[in-house]
Amino acid sequence: MLENFWFNVQYGMNHVLDINGYDHVLFLMVLAVPYVFNDWKRVLVLVTTFTLGHTLSLVLAAYGIVSINGVLVEFLIPVTILIMALYNVFTAGKKSKTGKISLLFFTTLFFGIIHGLGFAREFKMFSGQSENKLELLVEFALGIELAQVIIVFIVLFLGFLCQTVFRFSRRDWVMVISAIVVGLVIPMIIESDFLK
Repeated sequence: MLENFWFNVQYGMNHVLDINGYDHVLFLMVLAVPYVFNDWKRVLVLVTTFTLGHTLSLVLAAYGIVSINGVLVEFLIPVTILIMALYNVFTAGKKSKTGKISLLFFTTLFFGIIHGLGFAREFKMFSGQSENKLELLVEFALGIELAQVIIVFIVLFLGFLCQTVFRFSRRDWVMVISAIVVGLVIPMIIESDFLK
């Protein structure tokens, strides 16, 4: 029982940390980069919102409620990353991100649903004929959340280092990381089968 639990949690963690599917990591980077350690509660809520969206789409797919065009989803995933990165570029250095954030949370939830749909087919195969799909989903989601918290911690820590030790301004840090991510996702969008 415990063995199964850890296997499913690790499967969720590996999904996020998979070097070949680094789109998940890129999204988390642009989601977390505008923040510092003092904002950890807000960042945690954002990350959890993303996990909820991701898990919701897996629930819908696992129970056969939705079926989506995989090529379209694979195109939309880097588009969501590009939107978040550009949002950061255009809002870097503007007033603090502590104002109204409901739009950001809804956007994050929606983007989580899109990212989850990208994994839905593989998850459906993984869950297969499992009697307890819901338990599997919860354990998998826990693994995703743990991996995301690790990545976000690393992003916040690197931001802390660059802003305190290397004296980057917060604005420059956000601009540089977001611009790098833009540079990485544009080829993903261009090379998408959806555009061929």
